[in-house]
Amino acid sequence: MRIILLVFLCSLSLSASAQWYKYNPFRKHERFPQIALLKDHSIKRLPVAQIAKPKIMYAQIERTPYALFLMEASVMKTAQHNMRFRVYNSASYNFSDLAQMYLKQNRLSEAKWYLLQSLQISRQQNDNRHTITNLINLAAVKTGYGDFPQAKQDLIEARNIASSMGLTMDVAAVDKQMRYLEENKTRLKTEIRYAETPDTDPKAAIK
Repeated sequence: MRIILLVFLCSLSLSASAQWYKYNPFRKHERFPQIALLKDHSIKRLPVAQIAKPKIMYAQIERTPYALFLMEASVMKTAQHNMRFRVYNSASYNFSDLAQMYLKQNRLSEAKWYLLQSLQISRQQNDNRHTITNLINLAAVKTGYGDFPQAKQDLIEARNIASSMGLTMDVAAVDKQMRYLEENKTRLKTEIRYAETPDTDPKAAIK
């Protein structure tokens, strides 16, 4: 009975495909060529976008006397604060900033005084880089006075400090200032502006 049932089931499975005897797994199937992709060059005909390169004009801010007065007052207040609370290193830089402001205005007497204060503190704090800068600026002030021997002496001291510490950039800066000093010895000294003093007699009020 089992054998008859097995033969019956096999006959049913074979009748599922009427052409099962034609099936050949090793037969090579015909491969059709691939469909060629569409070539579209329309993107190349589009205009290339040009990025504009506007010329940047640097604004020159004019430093009016009032603006310089406000800057001077701000730096002076900071310097007084640092000196009051014994922040001497920062105060030294405040003094040198004030000296630079006065030097640009050709107020050499005030620039010299603040440079000397800054130089004294930088030496006490062993801030050699700042000491070199102060000596170079002090030499520039003395050159404006026409005191070339003292200016040269300050530059020599600055060069010795820079050379002993191996600061080649500072040595080059001192040498440049030295050449400038030698080339301008024969020129007249610049007109010196001193600190303003109050008038002895008060001016009449404008009515």
